[in-house]
Amino acid sequence: MACMKLGSKPEAFRLDGNSWICLTGLPSDVVIEVGDTSFHLHKFPLLSRSGLLESRIGECSRDDEQKCTVRLDEIPGGAKTFLLVAKFCYGVKLELTATNVVSIRCAAEYLRMNEDYGDANLIVQTENFMNEIFGSWSDSIKVLETCEEVLTQAEELHVVSRCITSLAMKACADLSLFTWPVSSHGGSESPADSAYWNGICAAGKADSISEDWWYEDASILKLSFYRRLILAISNRGMKPERVAGSVMHYAVRHLPLMHRQSSLQNRKLAATCSTISASPEVDQKNLLEQIVELLPYQKAVFPTNFLLRLLRTSMILHAGSLCRENLERRIGAQLEQALLKDLLIPNMGCSAETLYDIDCVQRILDHFIEEECDAYDLNTNCLEGQPRGGSHASTPMTMVANLVDSYLSEVAPDVNLKLPKFQSLAAAIPEYARPLDDGIYRATDIYLKAHPWLTDSEREQLCRLMNCQKLSLEASTHAAQNERLPLRVIVQVLFFEQLRLRTSVAGWFFVSDNLDASQNPSSDLVLARTEAPDPGATTQQFTMAAGDMRERVCELEKECLSMRQDLEKLVKTRGSWNILFRRLAFRLKSKSPKLPKPFDDAKDSEISTATLVDGKESHRNTEKEEPSKI
Repeated sequence: MACMKLGSKPEAFRLDGNSWICLTGLPSDVVIEVGDTSFHLHKFPLLSRSGLLESRIGECSRDDEQKCTVRLDEIPGGAKTFLLVAKFCYGVKLELTATNVVSIRCAAEYLRMNEDYGDANLIVQTENFMNEIFGSWSDSIKVLETCEEVLTQAEELHVVSRCITSLAMKACADLSLFTWPVSSHGGSESPADSAYWNGICAAGKADSISEDWWYEDASILKLSFYRRLILAISNRGMKPERVAGSVMHYAVRHLPLMHRQSSLQNRKLAATCSTISASPEVDQKNLLEQIVELLPYQKAVFPTNFLLRLLRTSMILHAGSLCRENLERRIGAQLEQALLKDLLIPNMGCSAETLYDIDCVQRILDHFIEEECDAYDLNTNCLEGQPRGGSHASTPMTMVANLVDSYLSEVAPDVNLKLPKFQSLAAAIPEYARPLDDGIYRATDIYLKAHPWLTDSEREQLCRLMNCQKLSLEASTHAAQNERLPLRVIVQVLFFEQLRLRTSVAGWFFVSDNLDASQNPSSDLVLARTEAPDPGATTQQFTMAAGDMRERVCELEKECLSMRQDLEKLVKTRGSWNILFRRLAFRLKSKSPKLPKPFDDAKDSEISTATLVDGKESHRNTEKEEPSKI
């Protein structure tokens, strides 16, 4: 830390209780009182350096011929600073440092210690020293910290603004061009010490300094100073990503709740946070709202999980609606980057019905849809009639669709989750965004299992969220055996599976015809193949393939014929429906390839085929008297 030594005389002041006595051998003729502390001094050293003391002592001498007493309760820095001023007036040795120069500079201005009262007076001395330490990053940070003690006077003298300008210039500049010391609070070796010796740059060391070297030092500032520093840095053209990194560092340092992980136990933190917020020293709510205002407006400069942590913290602290809306809009703009665990925001309200804040996620999703629509309308390169965003798995809309389907599966077991709220969130995703509807089917089935009291019309209304044509073979097989689904939906699943089989049969016939034509000696294709190096092997290979193909086609024809006969024998009793569906589902399952079974995992999907088959009888037996609905 830089320092400037003033004066040459030895120490001449002694403290006696609350009184400072000057030991010059002469009796004091003036008493300066600052608060509870008194200074027994002499008129001449003070009159020769201070315009204010000259006028005050002059007035006191005219009124009272005895010892003069002057009160200076308004002097910046109080008695501690006036002691240093008095030493300067007597020529006693003292040191100007980054921690005391601001208060001394403000006190010198208050006492009018300019060049009219002696050369190299205190105002000039302190200004020269501040100009010197403004070249040092660490000393500038210390100077800015001490400005809080004499803020009004420091603002009037532009000390604060000069400090911030100096710091902003250094944070934005190329470190390889300067030699100021940095990272005084970061604990690591400063770039000046590691990269420079005697003003000469050490090759290769300056380039290794990270761009976030100033984050830690800036985070120790009070919010008012930090805010002004960030604005100054932004105005100088620093990259939004670097500004965002500093804001994140500051938020994590000063908001203890940012360290908490997402869990349902976060509700218990509300009482703790109310105590923190009520404290005058740490106004967490106000701090959070001002940090949110500092966030750069550029998209994707903050990780989505950080914004969600801020949002969760704002709910615990009961921040203003504008603050929460700001965060929700920012999250919605980059929702495709969110993770499911971060999106599970507990309901903080005392009268909350659901475990998770569904309304908040709905608002975030609405912001995302709005952003996507605006982006699509501005994109003039989109083809006529092309679906918005496409259906590729990597598009933001499809990624959000998968995220929302997973979120619905997590919140579906909540018995307090109302059907309209579940439907509203699921229906917000456009149909083209789901290449497959397995995710929404899984969420729908979990909701039906957790809400067995739904009426038939409500179940049919819920199942309209999914498209049976977009179910995978595995999901269709599961749905064909799922007695929680309405009968109409099961019939649709079977119908579309039959269409798939019919299409497959037609495809096999087409391939078979081509193979038959390939074995005709008069065809051009065989003529071309006879010119191959090994015509005998090629002919034998195609003959074997044709035989296997015909056998497979015959099996598919028999299967389709059997299914058609079963459908024609449908009766209106519930029991016959169950027998038919089991037979059809078994046949579909026997022909399906061996795929992963997410719908059979009771732990992950809450859908166990074995459980469904074993536990369905009690549910069906109570409804045997009802006529089936097709």
